[in-house]
Amino acid sequence: MGNALERSSQDKAGCTVLNEAEPNSRMFDANEPSSSTPSVSLLLTLKASKLRDKDVFSKSDPMCVVSQFVGRLTGKGQWKEFGRTERLQNTLNPEWATQIRIEYFFEEKQTMKFEVYDIDSESPELSAHDFLGRMECDLAEIVSNRPFVKPLSGLKGNCGEITIWSEEVDEGSKENVLFHLSAKKLDKKDFFGKSDPFLNIYRLNDDGSRVLVHRTEAIMKELNPTWQPFEVNVKSLCLGDRSKLFLVECFDYDRDGGLSHDFIGSCKVSLSQLLSSSVKSLPLINEKKKAKKGDKYKNSGTLEFDGVQILKQHTFLDFIAGGTQLDFAVAVDFTASNGAVHKPTSLHCINPTQPNQYEIAIRAVIDICQHYNNSKLFDAFGFGAILPPETCVSPIFALNFDANPAVVGLPGVMEVYRFALNRVKLYGPTNFAPVIKEVSKKAAKFSHDGARYQVLLIITDGAISDLAATKSAIIAASSLPLSIIIVGVGNDEFENMNELDSDEHLLTHAGRTAQRDIVQFVPLRNFIRQDCTGAESERVMGLLAKEVLAEIPLQLTSYMKKRNISPRPPDNPFPKDAEAVFQPSKPPPSAYPALAPHYSGQPAPYPGVQPVAQQYTGLPPQYPSASQMPQPSIPGYPSQIPPQPQPMGYPYPMPSQPVPYPALYQPFPMYPPTAMPYPSQPGMALPPGYIPQPAYLQGAAPTAPPIDLDEIKPELVVPRMKNLNLQQ
Repeated sequence: MGNALERSSQDKAGCTVLNEAEPNSRMFDANEPSSSTPSVSLLLTLKASKLRDKDVFSKSDPMCVVSQFVGRLTGKGQWKEFGRTERLQNTLNPEWATQIRIEYFFEEKQTMKFEVYDIDSESPELSAHDFLGRMECDLAEIVSNRPFVKPLSGLKGNCGEITIWSEEVDEGSKENVLFHLSAKKLDKKDFFGKSDPFLNIYRLNDDGSRVLVHRTEAIMKELNPTWQPFEVNVKSLCLGDRSKLFLVECFDYDRDGGLSHDFIGSCKVSLSQLLSSSVKSLPLINEKKKAKKGDKYKNSGTLEFDGVQILKQHTFLDFIAGGTQLDFAVAVDFTASNGAVHKPTSLHCINPTQPNQYEIAIRAVIDICQHYNNSKLFDAFGFGAILPPETCVSPIFALNFDANPAVVGLPGVMEVYRFALNRVKLYGPTNFAPVIKEVSKKAAKFSHDGARYQVLLIITDGAISDLAATKSAIIAASSLPLSIIIVGVGNDEFENMNELDSDEHLLTHAGRTAQRDIVQFVPLRNFIRQDCTGAESERVMGLLAKEVLAEIPLQLTSYMKKRNISPRPPDNPFPKDAEAVFQPSKPPPSAYPALAPHYSGQPAPYPGVQPVAQQYTGLPPQYPSASQMPQPSIPGYPSQIPPQPQPMGYPYPMPSQPVPYPALYQPFPMYPPTAMPYPSQPGMALPPGYIPQPAYLQGAAPTAPPIDLDEIKPELVVPRMKNLNLQQ
């Protein structure tokens, strides 16, 4: 909105005004209401098949109990019962008529539990009845699969299966009302000029309270104003009840804000009155002025309803039900400001007792998004690192070092993150533009029918080095089916990030303006504590996901609306991708051939990392014996490595011991990048599989200018290191 707008302070009647230098301009401002739209309500319809028969002389009489795990974000998680179906007599294939109502939040992990019992008495206690089976899942799995079918478990053998349909409750939530409003003969409030009117529109609650749902712009020096058309959700306006009155108040804008805005008058009306055309205009009444003037007072002007129209509003769940899938990509900051990997203070440090901040961010977002993509294939990138043996920076590279950056599910992303961490040298600079451009290329190839929508997660620890190029890339991407989530880790101030997260106005740079807001930035330090283990890490991930994912549904629907894309009907959705299955990779051959036999032949959940050794040496002081060593959640390995022969052509002495830090923090059983300085000099023999990096990347360093991908047009940087390929 730029310089054309001036904002008053955040107050009860605050508003957006038009610049006095442009009194005749009419600029629409989509002001956010003072409270968010109520959550989406779902009705769950249940049926089961092939249940166990617990009755001797007849079949079971099944009932289903639905519970949700609540309190995750407060650290006091527990199961809470949300409803029970009716009991059906003498059947092993029940179809329950009772629907269970549940509130749905895209940005939250909502774990559900469905338990089936054979009811033998009128007792409300579940322990008094025979248990037939249970099923647990996330609510996101149910809404993204219609119907959702999953086997029951809890007893030996086959327990049957349960089928669930989800249906969005439409109480005005899928309808918007479009207002065209004007006013005539308003009171003159300014001593030296005319009034500067704006409108506040409120929902009136049954308890007498009111909620602001929309605020118009202020029209300067005008007693007969016409405001820009605006939309309000019917559920927000009147909770879906069209006969319910709502309140419109008119104020004269004052630069001092707060209570200094002068009240002109107000009126009440219902949506049904406006739609029936029984009301075209209403007097604006100022009760104080009326009491003062008595019968001489008529009104303080009239509010004209020039047009009121109901518009169909497609929701996020409409598109999900129609088969729209979310594609997900993650980009990890591998710059040197994160700290040396082997140090406990590093943001990339792999600690067996707790996840690092990058792992928390990855898990928090993917754990939610993975349910909206049937293939479970996610692109994983890195940036700001040197890929040995080269001495130049890779602006973007696949974490699996393959031409195809896609990996399977959350386990795959975590695997390749640690895989890359073991093999790159942290460097710089922190350039976002190459990553955004790479993911934008994929989003630009999507068909224009709403079948797919891209989400990019960027995790970084510091300020952006290519801010101007990043702004240009974001503005270009704002026309694509793409949302960008940026999570800041560490203690940096992240001053530049607020410029990208344009909640107040659309991002503008070099004379260009973004078509919509597609960026959400959140610093992780707002949620994390110093000690983040177990339930605490789950709490942090839940809070982070709730914050960074809250805008995704609105961003998706705003894109579809701008492109006039309607969702496919639920009974004819887009075809789903085939689901991929995660297979842990075999440990890749070591860069040092003599090391391979020492670590080969053992299963490894993560590449290059072996199971925990039974005996520890060089234990930290807090663990005087191996028996007191906590069992890590990821594999460990011996801290001693036998002396190794000198690789051919390698001019430096080979150390007989690995990095000098405690085994508890030792992330990988090989030498860190700083201990493997393979310079690509003429005539020098390199380890098997290494080749020089492409010439167009030579010389890139933290002090070098940002690399412009539009000029060099490189493909994704993929080192040809086949001996390190995850798929081997």
